[in-house]
Amino acid sequence: VQLQASGGGLVQAGGSLRISCAASGRIFDRDVMGWFRQAPGKEREFVARIRWIGDWIYYADSVKGRFTISADNAKNTVYLDMNSLKSEDTALYYCAVTSFNTIRPNAYGNWGQGTQVTVSS
Repeated sequence: VQLQASGGGLVQAGGSLRISCAASGRIFDRDVMGWFRQAPGKEREFVARIRWIGDWIYYADSVKGRFTISADNAKNTVYLDMNSLKSEDTALYYCAVTSFNTIRPNAYGNWGQGTQVTVSS
């Protein structure tokens, strides 16, 4: 499967943004899609994950209550709706896939190229 992230941009603190991850190739309902982010000088960190069938939704504590992950099977696309954005949300956001019930980045593969989200304060 190939993943293509898009939708990033510049937004003011407190604003909202939706980023997308389009998947092409062989996709299974049991596959788990994850969003991760990496800020300059920091390690890649987990943000949210969902299974294509819509369950196994889980968020990092830092984004819980502000971000919402969803999957549109008809469009083979996973979305991340980000609200109440903070400057610390600034990062390159990646999507990836795994077959496991995990949030560890090294268990995921097929990383997309990333989409930049920049939050100005």
